[in-house]
Amino acid sequence: MRRRTCCFIVVVLLLSACDIQTNNEVESEEEPPGNPTAEEILSSSPDADIFKAGGIIYSNAEDIDWVMEEELTLDEEVLEITEQSNHGEDFENGTATELPVGTKIYDHHEGRGPIYTAVVDDKEIRYLGLIEG
Repeated sequence: MRRRTCCFIVVVLLLSACDIQTNNEVESEEEPPGNPTAEEILSSSPDADIFKAGGIIYSNAEDIDWVMEEELTLDEEVLEITEQSNHGEDFENGTATELPVGTKIYDHHEGRGPIYTAVVDDKEIRYLGLIEG
């Protein structure tokens, strides 16, 4: 009888320890707020010129001095715009609000920050990735 009681107590303690560890892991796995979504951006700025690439929203950066001052050369093509939409919930990689379908998006392997360039009618338009820091 005594042996059964000891085994029962050990099992209860082990299960309790597992439960405590599981609860702690769940709390520590909570993710901080992520990068802005197309839905969030378009709800506050319906005319935003954005596209999505690699799960990140890129916004037109023609009014951001430091982005425009960067000396960048086009490198590899990373994306082609495949859809236009002004509905944030519809955004997938390759969706844009303003860029026409078929627009090529290029990366640069120099410079600061996540800057991509779209080429439309031989004009280069810079976009900055909206990444929470």
